[in-house]
Amino acid sequence: MKKKKILITGAGSGLGKGTAIGLAKEGHSVIAGMHTWEQMSRFIEDKKDKDYEKNINLIKLDILDYMDCEKAWDLDIDILVNNAGIGQTGPIAEIPVGLLREVMETNVFSTLEFSQPFIRKMVEKGQGKVIFLSSVAGLATHPFLAPYNASKHALEVIAQCLRDELQPHGVTVATINPGPFKTGFNDRMYDTYKQWFDEDLHFTSQKPIEKAATKMEENQFDPQKMIDKMVEVIPKDKHAFRTIFPDDLVEKCKEYQERQYDIKTDTIDKSKK
Repeated sequence: MKKKKILITGAGSGLGKGTAIGLAKEGHSVIAGMHTWEQMSRFIEDKKDKDYEKNINLIKLDILDYMDCEKAWDLDIDILVNNAGIGQTGPIAEIPVGLLREVMETNVFSTLEFSQPFIRKMVEKGQGKVIFLSSVAGLATHPFLAPYNASKHALEVIAQCLRDELQPHGVTVATINPGPFKTGFNDRMYDTYKQWFDEDLHFTSQKPIEKAATKMEENQFDPQKMIDKMVEVIPKDKHAFRTIFPDDLVEKCKEYQERQYDIKTDTIDKSKK
């Protein structure tokens, strides 16, 4: 396989950072976008004197910061991996809508806006690849995770439309849909409601929110397995449009979507019980 030049957003931690390192170890030229300068400092130390050090270039990249984006748009790359993302939790009937806007702005609007100049250059070359880090949360819903679910469902639609519109131009579009992996992202996302939620003011009970958080915490996977899958898929020239991992979540997502055609208005989906 030809070695690729790959830009990964949100590569300062978690799956993004692990994947950047994994791809660099495979000999690809990786540009790892750091949301903060502090993340860059830690990454510099982590890669120091490693065999793959020369294959990773770190850049400051907050996709909501136009200055950062403008500088990144000068790069010439083969593959763009849109990994940057945030989340919020809480009952959707009571969450401050501004928090939902923040999630949509990062995970959907700014992600697309950041991608467009790279897509134009890829179209001009007649080749290139754009990958969106979606989630199984983009194919099903989870208790008190509506802002994140909504953003990933929207991202799925954008990716599918881009896939169909860009294929005639020689540009590949794909999604990677991780299940819950223990990087700390999910745990912290389930903490976010505590910043605004007050059981004395809100009609939603706190207990089911805590139950959902505990269930998530107890049912996460080893992130290295997801990182290995991403390192395998990202550089490939041809593969499935959607990569759901672990594999057994494929059927669970399909079953969830199928149930929505039959579920009644007085019924709660079994995955929420």
